Amino acid sequence: MKLSARDAAAFFRKPDPKVAAALIWGEDAMRVAQRRAEVIAGLAGPDAEAEMRLTRLPAADLRREGALLIDAVKAQGFFPGPRVVFVEGATDGLSGLFDAALKDWRPGDAQIIATAGQLASKSALRKLFEAQPIAVSIGIYDDPPGAEEIAAMLGAAGVPDPDSDGRALLAELSRALDPGAFRQTVEKLGLYKHGDATPTTAADIAAVAPRSTEAETDALLAVVAEGRAPQIAALLRRLYAQGTTPVSLCIMALRHFRQLHAVASDPGGPGQGIARLRPPVWGPRRDAMTRQASGWGRDRLERAVSLLIETDLQLRSASRAPAQALVERALIRLAMMARR
Repeated sequence: MKLSARDAAAFFRKPDPKVAAALIWGEDAMRVAQRRAEVIAGLAGPDAEAEMRLTRLPAADLRREGALLIDAVKAQGFFPGPRVVFVEGATDGLSGLFDAALKDWRPGDAQIIATAGQLASKSALRKLFEAQPIAVSIGIYDDPPGAEEIAAMLGAAGVPDPDSDGRALLAELSRALDPGAFRQTVEKLGLYKHGDATPTTAADIAAVAPRSTEAETDALLAVVAEGRAPQIAALLRRLYAQGTTPVSLCIMALRHFRQLHAVASDPGGPGQGIARLRPPVWGPRRDAMTRQASGWGRDRLERAVSLLIETDLQLRSASRAPAQALVERALIRLAMMARR
């Protein structure tokens, strides 16, 4: 049967031991792998692999020897407890093997968990699992996790309930980060809040959240926006040594100064302008950007944005001007503007 989003969430929280097989498919391999791990742990427990109650069957092996699937489903484990057969990379070409295994499945046999990439509605594999009353088909889409899913992650990581600002920031991060990075951020948050039962605040989340750019790039942009021109060359050398390109630096600088312009142009002042930025800015960087926007003012920031757009066009043109020199000159000019 095909599970709706609500039924799928319930299945992930507590997989049904009466289900013979589950097909988990989707374009995002990371999210599919996370859900597959949850289902296997829910069915067979966290020690299933150590106790040899989890059998892994790559799809390539099944293509060479189809009997492996039924043999694994029927095999008796050395340790007591439920068993799971995991088939990774299933495709339509294996539909016949799954069909035979499901027809021969009996209570007490190992449950089958199969994962696949994106499957069309006409997929033979999807149709098989959706038509079988003892099997489920679950599609994992690219939608960001909802409030219920985020709450489940927080609970699993031992994170105290967030306050309103904390919930808003988590929602923004769930949309900005890929699923694996967001889950790692929640796990880091659990370690950060260990022993602290107070509500989780936006400042707590900002302390562990991955930065939108590299730390040294943020440092360079702060140096430029605050007019500290003598420090620019040394920071640029370090960034270029790390593999950062002049074009990416120009793009990051343009994004930063456009954000400052939006903050400075807000009718309610920089304080309200910084609160309207999406994704939101928190912690020391929020204070620094508010200070920079106030110091520059809207008119000078417009000139700064124009300068960076002109530099970006030069970098992407057929001009043979040295890219690193173009970017350094533009950043020094911006730093000199900040001091006027």
